[in-house]
Amino acid sequence: MPSSPRPLRKLGFLTIGLFDEADPRRGHESTLEIIELGERLGFDSAWLRHRHLQYGISSPVAVMAAASQRTSRIELGTAVIPLGWENPLRLAEDLATVDILSGGRINPGVSVGPPMHFDEVKGALYPDTADVEDFSYERVRRLLDFVRGKPASDFSGVQGFEVFSDRVQPHSPGLGRRLWYGGGSLSSARWAGEHGMNFLTSSVVKAEGTEGPYDFAQIQLSHIRAFRAAHPDGADARVSQGLVVIPTDSASPEQRAKYEEYAVKRTPRTTSPQGPARLMFAPDIVGTSEEIAERLHAHAAFREVDEVAFALPFTFEHEDYVQILTDMATKLGPTLGWRPGA
Repeated sequence: MPSSPRPLRKLGFLTIGLFDEADPRRGHESTLEIIELGERLGFDSAWLRHRHLQYGISSPVAVMAAASQRTSRIELGTAVIPLGWENPLRLAEDLATVDILSGGRINPGVSVGPPMHFDEVKGALYPDTADVEDFSYERVRRLLDFVRGKPASDFSGVQGFEVFSDRVQPHSPGLGRRLWYGGGSLSSARWAGEHGMNFLTSSVVKAEGTEGPYDFAQIQLSHIRAFRAAHPDGADARVSQGLVVIPTDSASPEQRAKYEEYAVKRTPRTTSPQGPARLMFAPDIVGTSEEIAERLHAHAAFREVDEVAFALPFTFEHEDYVQILTDMATKLGPTLGWRPGA
């Protein structure tokens, strides 16, 4: 039998931070303003997507640092940093620094695998080591160890006038408990649980079985349960769900038409597994807060979580995001049982 829906405890949102190549500052400023708005509306968290060699945020750690100085309460996350582009030791230093600056508010989400279009970028990214780079879970484990304070060097002590540490500095003690793995497969869910991470599950999962029919919500539910079964905290292990949800309570007729058209164009990819990776996409949910809440309460995976980071659509305007976030915080969140600061 399906479980009863949990009251929503933490409400967050996810943005890609698009910008115009001719005026990148404006797009980044818009992202920061949206995060500031999220804090004023009472959101618990704001999350940044990561896009390399595209017109979206390529350095979410830098953007989190900027946002940390313009906010005081809202948590700041990444969903996700692809570790194939990163050196785990250097990333651990950057994350710890921003966490210290933010007062312990960052939630870094990561994933593994070769960088997208690796054959085209490996000469620039790893000119001497492309053939031997390890893009497996081992890369995450290294990051976890460095963030959690395990030694990164065989030397510590004084040399001349300088003092050296054998672990990453600054060390932010709580950060190790706020690392998330963004996964779309059963193996990723289990690995994240076994290593004591939190789990981000988005609007994309892998259809790993050989026989259909395939149901996105049931696949996602199996990942959540596998993660918690492997995690030391069991049923209390943290999971955040990241569906695309667009409330229309205060939207203009023009906005509603645009949102509905956006969702319709993306619907065909939700009907069956896509591509060699057999990816399943969740349908975008557009409607009033009451309509969205009804669909979410019927969603098998949503019924298992009490944290969300609803994904904002990629291509809308700043004023659209203001309307969507305002409706999320004032209409949808309370309908789902959420209260600011709960």
